[in-house]
Amino acid sequence: MNLRLLTLSVLVGVVALSLALPSAAMADTTSATVTVTGGSLSISAPTAAGNLGSSADTVGGETISGPLGSVEVTDARGAAAGSGWVASVISTAFTPSAGPAIPASDVSYVAGTISKVGTATYTADNPADLTGTVAAVTATGITGDNSATWSPTITVTVPGGMASAVYTATITHSVV
Repeated sequence: MNLRLLTLSVLVGVVALSLALPSAAMADTTSATVTVTGGSLSISAPTAAGNLGSSADTVGGETISGPLGSVEVTDARGAAAGSGWVASVISTAFTPSAGPAIPASDVSYVAGTISKVGTATYTADNPADLTGTVAAVTATGITGDNSATWSPTITVTVPGGMASAVYTATITHSVV
């Protein structure tokens, strides 16, 4: 009788143990993915730079330079390797409340140091004439997302014979 009880006990223990252990036949796997979609290409620039500087009026003219403020291009398109973008700039003439204006051909742009994130080659194009839309900073050889930030200096060459006044212009940035 003890042998039967012992055999029955061992049999119950084996069944209980086999129910407690996971079985390979009961496992299942599921594959999952996530998708990161391309974002956009954008540019931001100061809405107002304030006074770029001043100089005493001279008959022969003068040069006035000052910082425009931080300009940033953000490229979250996940662009294909080797692609690029061009940040461009254009200026209106610097006009006083009355009298002749300083033409945009007398306005130049120097990008200065370019801070960068991501993989690309950045070139400061430093245009000397902002009459038409011209390249300010160019990015080439892009791999993936990137950004560039710079603080350009605007130089206005004031022709001789201009009246003492506050001259105002609009400087517009774009990126493609």
